[in-house]
Amino acid sequence: MPDSAASLPPPSSPPRRSRRATLTGWRPTGRRGADGEPRPPIPRELRVLIGAAFCIALGYGLVAPVLPQLAHSFDVGTAAAAVIVSVFALARLVFAPAGGRLVERLGERPVYVAGVTIVGLSSLACAFAADYGQLLLFRGLGGLGSTMFTVSAMGLMIRLAPPRSRGRISSLYAGSFLLGNIAGPVLGGALGGLGLQVPFIVYGIMLILTAAVVLLRLPKRSLPHGADGGAPVVLSLREAFADSAYRAAIGSSFANGWAVLGVRVALVPLFATAALDAGPALAGIALAIFAVGNALILPVAGRLTDTFGRRPLILAGLALAGVATMVLGLVPVVWVFVVASVVAGVGAGLLGPAQQASVADVIGPERGSGRVLAVFQMAMDTGAIAGPVVAGLLVDALSYGWAFGITGAICLVATVPWLLARETLPARR
Repeated sequence: MPDSAASLPPPSSPPRRSRRATLTGWRPTGRRGADGEPRPPIPRELRVLIGAAFCIALGYGLVAPVLPQLAHSFDVGTAAAAVIVSVFALARLVFAPAGGRLVERLGERPVYVAGVTIVGLSSLACAFAADYGQLLLFRGLGGLGSTMFTVSAMGLMIRLAPPRSRGRISSLYAGSFLLGNIAGPVLGGALGGLGLQVPFIVYGIMLILTAAVVLLRLPKRSLPHGADGGAPVVLSLREAFADSAYRAAIGSSFANGWAVLGVRVALVPLFATAALDAGPALAGIALAIFAVGNALILPVAGRLTDTFGRRPLILAGLALAGVATMVLGLVPVVWVFVVASVVAGVGAGLLGPAQQASVADVIGPERGSGRVLAVFQMAMDTGAIAGPVVAGLLVDALSYGWAFGITGAICLVATVPWLLARETLPARR
């Protein structure tokens, strides 16, 4: 009788492992961070949101070059054309508290989809506006939708991102928005040659399709619940402001909006023409290299903030942006202007992911956060609206040096609360 063992099938051979796996114990669990720890993969739902961010920013850039021209086509002056641009930001600011309450009551997913859809429909309506009043109304409705998807997108990232990957995911989201903002105006200028309404139609259709994709690819069941398995407990504003990190984030958000989103966009083109006598070409180069510096540092900043903490990156970002902005106005030399723009872009890139990750740490994945996130966003929008106005008054009354100097000082002052704030990066288990 043959040996019973011989009749058994041979044991399956273990899967072959590469030499690297044998020597290092590597497992295919994702790339490793700067601290050598495996980085968890980005959830599919967050990849959907990052892709949607690119589409939204691309579309916003499509309409930006032609929006003032569309307003002028209704025989209005330059001031009225400028109001068309600012009404979007103003509507975002005014509606932010209500948008936060909607997120807390209805959840992030439906508010996000509704917000993107509203912006898409408002863009289509702008294309077919019959007069200046309608254009103003439709553009304002777009700002309302914008704050809805902005607050809900931040909430979704907080609830879905692994705690020690929040900086990396925030940097990817910001980078996606940045790339869209860079590519959008180029495409928008080309589409504008086909008619001023064409970019708005393309943007509207793009956003409606984006909302549909998010609705299908971000199922409700994928969202985490509260600690008890039910709806998440809402973090109140009082509790949030009791946290030193959240208070510091409000200050740095205001400074970021003032310096980066407001004064830089509004004053750099004028400064290049008036103080450097260089014309709009240099202004465009300065804005472009600011964006390049920002884009190059964002992936690094995300990894560093998940490894070494949020505070060091925020402090470094505010300091670089502040000093570079002050130098910009104090040394009116072309090469200094260009270098300062690069450094300021790097500073903004260091600040953004760490700041957003810190707010996410304060809130946590198991708590609702609509109003808390709305106030954080309002601080940035307030800075973006007030910064150009105050800086413009300083230019008229004193000089560009004073305008950029005060702007840089605001960034440096915003470092003080962060010096006193707690570090929010979760400890390793």
